[in-house]
Amino acid sequence: MQEMEYTTEMKNRLKRLEGQVRGVIRMMEEENHCKDVVTQLSAVRSAVDRAIGFIVAKNLESCITEATQEGKDADEAIKEAVNMIVKSR
Repeated sequence: MQEMEYTTEMKNRLKRLEGQVRGVIRMMEEENHCKDVVTQLSAVRSAVDRAIGFIVAKNLESCITEATQEGKDADEAIKEAVNMIVKSR
C-alpha cells in the first residue's frame, strides 16, 4: 500500500479548524454566553468530521486506483476505509 499524500487542500482544512478553535478560546476568554460557545464547538466538530471524511475518501480513492493498477481486488481497501470512518465516530 502506498503512502498517503496529504494535499494542500487537506492541510488548509485543518488550518481553518485551528482558527475556529482559537476563536472558541477567544470567546471563552471574553466570557461569551455558553450557548454561543457550544454552537461554535459544534461547528468545529462538524468540520472535523468533514475533514476526516475527506481524508478517508481521498485515501480510499488512491487505494482503489493502486489495487486496480496491480490487478488486485479493492475490497480490503474499502473495508479499511469503512473501519476508519466507524472508529472516528
